[in-house]
Amino acid sequence: MKVGGVHYRSVWPGDDRRSVHAIDQTRLPHAFEIVRFTRREEIERAIRNMQVRGAPLIGASAAYGLCLEMADDPSDAALDAACRSLLATRPTAVDLANFLEAMREALGPVSPADRAECAWQRAEELADASAASCRSIGEHGVKLIEQLCEGRDASDPVNVLTHCNAGWLATVDWGTALAPIYLAHDRGIPVHVWVDETRPRNQGASLTAWELGQHGVPHTVVVDGAAGHLAQRGRVQLVLTGTDRTTADGDVCNKVGTYLKALAALDNGVPFWVALPETSIDWSLRDGVAEIPIEERDPTEVTWISGCDTSGRVVDVRITPEASPAANPAFDVTPARLVTGFVTERGLCAATPGALSRLHARP
Repeated sequence: MKVGGVHYRSVWPGDDRRSVHAIDQTRLPHAFEIVRFTRREEIERAIRNMQVRGAPLIGASAAYGLCLEMADDPSDAALDAACRSLLATRPTAVDLANFLEAMREALGPVSPADRAECAWQRAEELADASAASCRSIGEHGVKLIEQLCEGRDASDPVNVLTHCNAGWLATVDWGTALAPIYLAHDRGIPVHVWVDETRPRNQGASLTAWELGQHGVPHTVVVDGAAGHLAQRGRVQLVLTGTDRTTADGDVCNKVGTYLKALAALDNGVPFWVALPETSIDWSLRDGVAEIPIEERDPTEVTWISGCDTSGRVVDVRITPEASPAANPAFDVTPARLVTGFVTERGLCAATPGALSRLHARP
């Protein structure tokens, strides 16, 4: 995707193969800055602090972090320790484990002397495959928007509600839930996006809105609680979100607040679709509510908020009473029964175990 007319991926290797570059998402939307990493530990901090975030992007970033480690120490002990350390950075998104496992499978049989080169090659293959998957998600998902557009007046856009950020910033490129929207816009299909602010970190208000603005897609930011109101009044034709982990039975774990969007969609007859690459499916789990670990983040993300003041400075301000405690569950689980279907790189399918496994040739 493009920023100011220049194509960027969200993470990429340095030409020297001794560094990794990424867009610092904590600085958006007020500043567009590139960060450079030269050590695996720096990428771990970036994942924890959400300089890089989004399930596929976390996985790709961790793969590049392993490249930096292998350049420093390609031993078996270092490979094992680095994989464990990177895996511990974020507990919920399964792409992290899947990318690291793919890297381990490639590097394990290789002699330490050749591991650094092999690591860079495999990480770039995984990043390229992730970007291609997201493009395919867009190609399949745009059909949903095209169908909703049929019979509508050309001046009446298809209104899509999304939650959190599932655009190219959350992936290597293209995005998941936003990929169909970008393709629809590029093909001249009238589309408008209701952008949930997504408290407490405001990934919708700061990242999704910024992305859509860069691409010229019409959008409106709304508070998280407005989704039901909009759906009741027929102002939402499609809810489209991403996911950090989806079980084999179709339960969807995504940014906290997604479950409530699914309930509002069901009550108002609005289709609720989830866009995801296969790397976001955890085939080992069935019951998302019981089995998916939900990350509990720092309560200060709830009690403080960041923004631009009237002078243009970015400042942090407390928004709660100083003595009031806060809880910060980062994700929730939407049961498969509330999901209309999935948009994957292989096509569209119902949110059922059989449909999902058949599409991805899983037993």
